[in-house]
Amino acid sequence: MKRLLLLITAAISLVGCASQGPSHIALNPEVPSITQQTEIELPVALETIDTRPANFIVRFNDGDKAARLVSPSEAPRVQMNQVFREGFAQAGYRIDPSSVNHMQIQLEQLLTDVDEGTFGFEANSQIIINVIAKNTNQELTKRYRAKGVLKGPFSADFATLELEMNKLLGELTRDIINDPELNHFIQQ
Repeated sequence: MKRLLLLITAAISLVGCASQGPSHIALNPEVPSITQQTEIELPVALETIDTRPANFIVRFNDGDKAARLVSPSEAPRVQMNQVFREGFAQAGYRIDPSSVNHMQIQLEQLLTDVDEGTFGFEANSQIIINVIAKNTNQELTKRYRAKGVLKGPFSADFATLELEMNKLLGELTRDIINDPELNHFIQQ
């Protein structure tokens, strides 16, 4: 009898632990491969802001039940600011807060919607970053988007979602830093 009671208690404990998933996702965006954009080191002021209406980055939808929201373990604005600073430095720019050439990077959307069903899941990710570049005479505003769809059996695991989001962030930052139109504007 004691053995049966111990077995039932252990099973209930495991089920309770399994239903409680992690509450945070660890993003780790890395500086992508950058093409040298300028021969001389041009100064540029760089500012990264987060304009998203909510802090969560993953939303698990399960029919009529309330969505389970997952936040990042570190502020995406801070991480993206570091990636853009390193990336633009590799492209040949010198980050200088007093420069007349100013770039504001706005993190507008960073979200993965996960729909879980009986036999699998589908995760739709969308990232939108706006860049506003200003020099002494003009302003250039450009919106960059990255989308991804991930499907799999069973339920979505956090490691797979993290890899997908980091891949999309890498592609988007590479596109922004290597964008010929943006670089031409900065160099005017």
